[in-house]
Amino acid sequence: MKVVIASDSYKESLKAIEVCEAIERGFEAIFPKAEYVKIPIGDGGEGTVDSLVDAARGENYITSCNRAA
Repeated sequence: MKVVIASDSYKESLKAIEVCEAIERGFEAIFPKAEYVKIPIGDGGEGTVDSLVDAARGENYITSCNRAA
């Protein structure tokens, strides 16, 4: 059996990937032989950038801009 876990973040609590991992742990207790696919998602709000960076296996960079047009 394959189980797809797609979740958004829990505001100010857990990142989307952390929610997916927690759900996976719960399912594994009942279905230990299943294959799990975790898909962290975002709705455009808090956590969306983290989901995109995680999915692309990228990195966040912080910089400053002095002359924004």
